[in-house]
Amino acid sequence: MPLMFLSARVRPLSLAFTWLAALACMLPLASTAEAQTATPRRGGTLVIGASQAPRHLNGAVQSGAATALPSAQLFASPLRYDDKWNPQPYLAESWKLAEDGKSLTLNLRRNAVFHDGKPITSEDVAFSIMQIKANHPFTTMLGPVEKVETPDPYTAIIRMSTPHPAILLAMSPGLCPILPKHIYGDGTDLKNHPRNSANVVGSGPFRLVEFVPGQRIVMERFDRFFLPGKPYLDKLIVTINQDAASLMLNLERGDVQMVGFISTPTDLQRLAKDPRIDLTAKGYEGIGSLNWLAFNLERRPMSDLRVRKAIATAIDKPFILKALMGGYGIPADGPIASSSPFAVPDVVTYPLDLKKSVQMLDDAGYKADANGERFKVTMDYYPGADTQQKNVAEYLRAQLKKIGIAVTVRTSADFPTWAKRMASHDFDMSMDAAFNWSDPVIGVHRTYLSTNIRPIVWTNTQSYRNPQVDELLNSAGTILDPTRRKAYYATFQKIVTDELPVYVINQVPYYTATTKKVGNVPQSIWGTLSPFDEVYLK
Repeated sequence: MPLMFLSARVRPLSLAFTWLAALACMLPLASTAEAQTATPRRGGTLVIGASQAPRHLNGAVQSGAATALPSAQLFASPLRYDDKWNPQPYLAESWKLAEDGKSLTLNLRRNAVFHDGKPITSEDVAFSIMQIKANHPFTTMLGPVEKVETPDPYTAIIRMSTPHPAILLAMSPGLCPILPKHIYGDGTDLKNHPRNSANVVGSGPFRLVEFVPGQRIVMERFDRFFLPGKPYLDKLIVTINQDAASLMLNLERGDVQMVGFISTPTDLQRLAKDPRIDLTAKGYEGIGSLNWLAFNLERRPMSDLRVRKAIATAIDKPFILKALMGGYGIPADGPIASSSPFAVPDVVTYPLDLKKSVQMLDDAGYKADANGERFKVTMDYYPGADTQQKNVAEYLRAQLKKIGIAVTVRTSADFPTWAKRMASHDFDMSMDAAFNWSDPVIGVHRTYLSTNIRPIVWTNTQSYRNPQVDELLNSAGTILDPTRRKAYYATFQKIVTDELPVYVINQVPYYTATTKKVGNVPQSIWGTLSPFDEVYLK
């Protein structure tokens, strides 16, 4: 797919996301056509409800939806995407990918300024891209980038050591925020820079007014934004409430006007019947979220493949999808989401068989004691998504007890607490949800490359090492031809589903709910991780 993105005038092949069509049939979605065609009105405050609390607001050094949502408003990126996977001009008004795939030229707008009024130049773009390469947890996203040349203030040329099929997607809002070099280039460690959270000077449609960690983010229109007449809104407020039930009540009362990334079946069913609410599954095609059970391969007994296979064989995935997720979870077995052209059906699967699971543990030497217990482990889970995470963890606790594994489910007070445990590898097992981020180079390689075992959440925190997998992924990441790439990824998927650093439970469906007064609901491939410069209130 990325091979098609040769310039701003070339239209790529669209991908067929059949599972989204299936989801649309499962739920009577309220129409948003009127919201997309009405004349936008300027003014007003949009309140967005969120269940996750970001540690800070700088998407250059932090992955995940909690950070990406505000970061995409505060910082502009070189490109943005429409709902058909076509790259669109944003901070770069045009671009060209070289035929050999080893350089990308960005031609910047000449009227763009930062929130402090200083011009945005190619030096800022070069600084930002190299800082993202050095600090972002997705090391493969900009891995081949060697340097960024700046022949003039409005031209940035990204030079790469090898062809990079994901480079254009890496220029997206949630992945490539353009930072002011005159602020962040002061020698302070970017990961801990005080301007990540306070007195933020951005390049995007909104400027920061207030950030109260764990409570709210307040942003207001930047009147000198480089797109004339935008943004339409006066103000954006992200209000954080980790109680999902309260969040839905706030939406129904109109206290908040938008909630994204909804996946709880009871919430979806209730909202679909509410005439005051519009609900859409459109806008998450680039996310490709997988729900999985991660194993810490540096701790016994999780380091024993026989134990991991026994656990997988004890899990009733159809029951999870039907009973715990109300039929809304999408079946998944492999590490690449079904929405990707690189997903293959030929992977190793583990049908439920408790007797086989017990025998596997016996054969591995983990005999049950007089109380029927073999060993004790803890299980963490990603907070704020009970249906996909907490409920599955509690089910696994009861299910694994049947085969003699005593599981203690450990609750994290908030996302930063859980993230710190994962980053420090302080876990036995953990439920987790990770995004494919549209291309395996960006969102899949990070979990399996041995070179990405780092003290950062959503890297290879499982400590999985396989030289063959490293070679397969590194090779696939340099191939522009999608057919050749798929062959490498097919072998990779077979290996990792056999070795089980993670056990994929399901693919996560996401929806955006808004009140009827919200127009131009973000429906690009990045959904609510897009800039909100076109959103308005009727």
